[in-house]
Amino acid sequence: MDPVRLTLEQLRELRDDVAPQAARRSRASVRRRVDRWRNRAFFIAQCALAAGVAWGLARYVVGHKMPFFAPVAAMVCLGFSFGQRLRRVAEVMVGVAVGVGVGDLFVKMFGTGIPQIVFVVALAMSVAVLLGAGNLMVTQAGVQAAMVTTLLPDPGAGFSRWLDAALGGVVALAAATIAPAAAIRRPRQQATAVLNELASLLVETADGLRNHDESDLTDALRRARESESLLDDLRSAASEGVAVVRMSPFRRRHRGRVQEVADLVVPLDRAIRNIRVLVRRAAVAVWRGEQIPAEYPQLLERLADGTRLIAESLFEPAADVAAHRVLGELARRTADLPTPAGLSAVVVLGQIRSTIVDLLELTGATYEEARELVPLRPDGLDEK
Repeated sequence: MDPVRLTLEQLRELRDDVAPQAARRSRASVRRRVDRWRNRAFFIAQCALAAGVAWGLARYVVGHKMPFFAPVAAMVCLGFSFGQRLRRVAEVMVGVAVGVGVGDLFVKMFGTGIPQIVFVVALAMSVAVLLGAGNLMVTQAGVQAAMVTTLLPDPGAGFSRWLDAALGGVVALAAATIAPAAAIRRPRQQATAVLNELASLLVETADGLRNHDESDLTDALRRARESESLLDDLRSAASEGVAVVRMSPFRRRHRGRVQEVADLVVPLDRAIRNIRVLVRRAAVAVWRGEQIPAEYPQLLERLADGTRLIAESLFEPAADVAAHRVLGELARRTADLPTPAGLSAVVVLGQIRSTIVDLLELTGATYEEARELVPLRPDGLDEK
């Protein structure tokens, strides 16, 4: 009985431990779903209203009895990012025109049936490809041709269907000019997240070097490699923001601020690459037991301070001056350090200096100006 009793007690303890964890995970999942819905609420409302307006215009203004393609085209066009919508609207309209035209012709001449469907879909998609269409336009041509030969085999309705699609595209473009403010804020927020993550992993690298902790450096290297995805998110957000301020007359006053963040992507990409090499070499140094100068962890922490100040400057411009000063002082300090012994120490110091140049560009300096702010070293560690 004792083993059974012990097992039951263990099961109860396990239940007591697992239940709160499951509840926490469930609450976190619900919060994530609600946050996702909040982030997409504007887009959902935009699509719903555009679909209703497109259908209403086609039905009551143009006079079409079944304006199916008007709300569909509006939602399809709004489903893409702002930078793609003009091209997507054109593709949807041309795709519908090709599909409806080819489909109507074959229905009129050969009727409907399996051979007609196979042939008309292949022909419509082939015509779209020969016109130089993208995947969306080719797919639309095939879909419309199939619908015309099966669901809506009415040769006299071809132009009205194309007009419905064109009307839906126009409504989508009009709706797209009403852009959410989040598209303007997101690039700056994402750039801040990238910079803070870089600062954090620089501090972790400094701790790993100071304590000769291989696990800290392995974790920092993993994070450095994953930072590429954060940069991809920034690229996407910046591209979306630039498209919004160009397309929406209501957001054009933000063009300068959005473009400033978009201009950070290239030097930030270089900084991430240099920091990744830096962290990797620091990890190799600890793994091999190589000697790293005691000053290097302090250099990395100071580099992290400058990176955080740049992140702050995206919302508080006064921090830009402080970041420039911190990085300039750090650059002069790296020029006065003695020549390190060992390959890893040389690489780490060289990457610190290269990263300083990249970060100085983020403060508004040109590459040439940033390079001049990093003094030359007599030993040749000056590839910046």
